[in-house]
Amino acid sequence: MFGIEFVPSDPVLKLASYTKLAEEVGFDNVWITDHYNNRDVYTTLAVLAMSTNTIKLGTGVTNPYTRNVAVTASSIAAINDISGGRAILGIGPGDKATFDAMGIEWTKPLKTSRESISALRAFFAGKKVNQDGECVKIAGAKMAFKAGNIPIYLGAQGPKMLELAGELTDGVLINASHPTDFEVAIKAIAAGAKKAGRDPKEVDVGAYACFSIDKKEEKAIDAAKIVVAFIVAGSPDTVLERHGIDVSAKGNIGGAIAKGDFGALMGGMVTQDMVNAFSICGTPDTCAQKVADLQKIGVTQIVCGSPIGPNKETAIKLIGKEIIGGN
Repeated sequence: MFGIEFVPSDPVLKLASYTKLAEEVGFDNVWITDHYNNRDVYTTLAVLAMSTNTIKLGTGVTNPYTRNVAVTASSIAAINDISGGRAILGIGPGDKATFDAMGIEWTKPLKTSRESISALRAFFAGKKVNQDGECVKIAGAKMAFKAGNIPIYLGAQGPKMLELAGELTDGVLINASHPTDFEVAIKAIAAGAKKAGRDPKEVDVGAYACFSIDKKEEKAIDAAKIVVAFIVAGSPDTVLERHGIDVSAKGNIGGAIAKGDFGALMGGMVTQDMVNAFSICGTPDTCAQKVADLQKIGVTQIVCGSPIGPNKETAIKLIGKEIIGGN
């Protein structure tokens, strides 16, 4: 299965054009990011629903802090209604720095995620929801229209969150691009599934990857470097060490990002080792091999995330012809 991510920093009608093209070349899912500083995820998905016929439409990902879970249920159910049953809810604990900027307290992400999923399942089932959770409290709210069967995917990184995904969700979206990271993640997902008495194969394992494809390798790599820099700056030390990357590089790259010194990032701070560890990047042949390596290890959905390529339209066509067409 193949998904594609778009950030609604671009005009929505441009994203609709890209999504229609993605549908035409064989992508299964489109995922739209949810950040306060970009266009709203649900109005964007509504436009995409009206512009397409078969591609599934997901939040990639929303969170349980910026919206009450009842409002999230209503919003994604509306997208499911408009699209004829093509909605997917991607939800995750989000990024503390973003919530700090918004003045929202980020507390108990694991418990908040668990209780949010429980409430969402009840809303989607048409129940009157009474949930006196530690983090999520609902006192008799109910949907006034049918939500339909909406799959829930969890955006997860750490072992406990990955276990939760295996235990409760239809799929998991993991910000990673390298088989080494998935060796660790798939074991945690399987542990959670087994704890719940589920077959781990019931969980769609998504590699939410920094992806950059072009016929010219150097162009593909250059397009990926800034995204890779942000990934390195935000990676736990254990992840950097797993890939043999000097932990001190994180502080240097973070400092350059804070100063807006993107020239330094492009000029050598972002190394080829970092690009290899944190992206699927290069020519169609190189990208196809990296995709195959992930599929062999148990990844069941490849999500082509930012930047996709130096030219999005060209990249979408290349992925459709050279990678999806070859699977």
